[in-house]
Amino acid sequence: MSSRDFRELLDARSREGKFLCVGFDPDITKIPAAVKKSGVRETLIAFNRAIVDATKDIPSTFKLNSAFYEAYGSEGVLALRDSIDYMHEAAPGVIVLLDAKRGDIGNTNEMYARSAFDELGADAVTVNPYMGGEPLEAFFAHKNKGIIVLCHTSNPGASELQEAMVGSEPLYQVVARKSLDWNKNGNCCVMVGATYPEQLGEVRAIVGDMPILIAGIGAQNGELEKTIQLGKNSKGQGLIINATRAIIYASSGADFAQAAQKKAQEYDGAIRAALIESPATV
Repeated sequence: MSSRDFRELLDARSREGKFLCVGFDPDITKIPAAVKKSGVRETLIAFNRAIVDATKDIPSTFKLNSAFYEAYGSEGVLALRDSIDYMHEAAPGVIVLLDAKRGDIGNTNEMYARSAFDELGADAVTVNPYMGGEPLEAFFAHKNKGIIVLCHTSNPGASELQEAMVGSEPLYQVVARKSLDWNKNGNCCVMVGATYPEQLGEVRAIVGDMPILIAGIGAQNGELEKTIQLGKNSKGQGLIINATRAIIYASSGADFAQAAQKKAQEYDGAIRAALIESPATV
C-alpha cells in the first residue's frame, strides 16, 4: 500500500474521465436481507464487497465514512479495515478515501494520520481545519496521501459558522485561501457541498486547479449540472463527486448490487454529459 500515490491515482482516473465517488456508509437496518450474515462484521464486509465488485470500473474514488463502522465497535472497525483491504485488491486503480473529518492538536493528529494511513491503508482522509494549519502538518507530511480540508459542508446548518465573517470575507473563503498555503506538497484538496453552488464557485475561483471533493449529490439533492459548471477546474477536471445513499441503497432486494451498478453508471453518464456541455475554460 505504501507505493500508492493519491495524486497519481487521481490523475489517472481523471484522464479516463472518471469523477464519481461512491460512498460506503453501511447501516445494518438498511442492508438488504439477502446479504446479511450471522455477525455485524461479516454483514458489513459482504455488503461492501458486493458493491465494490459491481461498481469498481466506474468511479475514481470509494469513500468510507468512519462513523458508520465505529458505531458497531470492534466488529465495525475490523470491517472497515477489511473493506479497505478488499478495495485495494479488487479495484487497485480506485482511490480509497477515509471520511473521518479528523482535527486536533499536532501530536493527536499524528496518531490520527497513523491510523488512517498506516493501519487502515487509506489513500486520503478528510480533515477539520478549525484548529489551524500548524497541527494539520501531521497529515500533510504524508506526501503521497490526499488531505481533504473541510471548506463549506453540505448540511443545512453549515452557514452558522462557515459563513461567519472574518474581517472582510466569510470563514469558508479564509479556509480556501489557507489551503493554498498548506499545499506545499501538492496533496491538499478542499471539500465543498453541492448544496451550496454559489459558494462552490467562489471556492473554485480561490483554489485554482486544486481538486475539490463535492458532497450532497443524490440524497441531498444537489444539482449535478450546476455543480460541474461551477466546480470544474481550468482543465475540465479537479472533481471528486460523491454519491452514497442513492447508490448503495438503490434497491433493498437481492438485486441491490446490480441496482447500485446501474445507479453509478447513471451518475457517471450524467457527469460526462455535463462536462461535455460545460467544457474546460482556457
